[in-house]
Amino acid sequence: MATRDTLIEATSELLWERGYSGTSPAMIQKRAHAGQGSMYHHFSGKADLATAAMTHSADLLRQTAEATLGTGETAIERVTAYLDMERDPLAGCRIGRLVQDADIVDDQTLRLPAAEFFAWLVERITQVFTEGVERGELRPDVDARAAASLVVASVQGAYVLARALEDPASFARAMDAAKQAVRALSHGTVA
Repeated sequence: MATRDTLIEATSELLWERGYSGTSPAMIQKRAHAGQGSMYHHFSGKADLATAAMTHSADLLRQTAEATLGTGETAIERVTAYLDMERDPLAGCRIGRLVQDADIVDDQTLRLPAAEFFAWLVERITQVFTEGVERGELRPDVDARAAASLVVASVQGAYVLARALEDPASFARAMDAAKQAVRALSHGTVA
């Protein structure tokens, strides 16, 4: 793996583990087994490297979500597959955790990869729900964007709940409730 890629991967992992404020250039260099010269050859500083790492993490999450949302026949099956994706509730979301960091929220450049990822995710799930309405799988009164926002917020909120309580089961309960809400969008009865 090239030094630039190693630095991005190391930073991505450290940001997930420690957040932006808790990650230093020295930690990145140690994790990547790279010197200061290598880091500053490829990136202008910590913020530039963090932006690249967040973009990398968002791309990985986007690929996984896209593959998952492509499974299943109906909109409900596809969104349920997204809600059922394997996740580590106590580790939190690679991107969602970062927007709780004041340094990231206060810096438009650092916040941009997260904003773009979540905008994409809401839009992609909106498309799935819209297709479900158009095919008659879902009730015609379903607000696809609101439903998609609820799905994304449910996952992110479930991470927060699980981490705060140190209880992965709370994540599973929240996902079960989200799946029940998604099933309630169909013409049939909620099971």
